[in-house]
Amino acid sequence: MVFLRHGQALNNVEKILAGRTPGFGLTSRGTEQSRSAAHMLESLKINKIYCSPIKRAHQTAKIVAEKVKADIILDDRLLELDMGSFTGLKYADLLHRYGNVFERFYYEDPELAKAGIETFSDVKRRISSMTEHVLKHHREENVLLVTHMDPIKAILANVTGLHSASLCKLVIANASLNVFAHYDGSIYLKSINILDATRLNDDW
Repeated sequence: MVFLRHGQALNNVEKILAGRTPGFGLTSRGTEQSRSAAHMLESLKINKIYCSPIKRAHQTAKIVAEKVKADIILDDRLLELDMGSFTGLKYADLLHRYGNVFERFYYEDPELAKAGIETFSDVKRRISSMTEHVLKHHREENVLLVTHMDPIKAILANVTGLHSASLCKLVIANASLNVFAHYDGSIYLKSINILDATRLNDDW
């Protein structure tokens, strides 16, 4: 099971909390990053692709699908966070007006829920549902899930129990591969933030 964050998008460059706002597509750099990810994934023999319906993720998935020759299934469980009333704010304005919202999110600050922001617990639940679906229906297949940073942090939290302070500081790079193995009904982290898949073949 491989989680892929979408390539660089306009909202990343403009430092805007886009959330689920439509229209924020890949930049030219993001397109190249997605092609690089597709090249890495070619050797992993991907059988199926699940993808967030949001444009930047779907664009990334289509670039990969063309390379690996796999079908794409859109799934709302892989959506970006619902940013509530913070949607569309620039990072600088957000931090100036509300303090370190990003840290408060991982600490489950109830004030954020009042602003309509999806809780991290809810993100973890929907990602858990997604991974259970993959294990049930694709146990013997290599599945790619194309999504966003926080859903990937959610599976990391589910699998490794990372503390909120660590999650806040952790960056999941655009178009990086995050690989999970499953054995005897459990999921294990294998590799994180891979930008060069040939290293997976190193003899450790």
